[in-house]
Amino acid sequence: MYNNPVVPVAAGVGSAALAMTGAGQLFWYVLAAFAMVALGMAVKRIIPVRAEKP
Repeated sequence: MYNNPVVPVAAGVGSAALAMTGAGQLFWYVLAAFAMVALGMAVKRIIPVRAEKP
């Protein structure tokens, strides 16, 4: 995964080409939405949960 730079380079070139077409706005909105969902899930994981009494 880290030894083969072809995939990250292809992703970078692909996203740069997408941004230049004008359709990149959608890409950035989807990426921002994904980041916000991931942030919410990360915060949810660190908040302590009240345990139920048996």
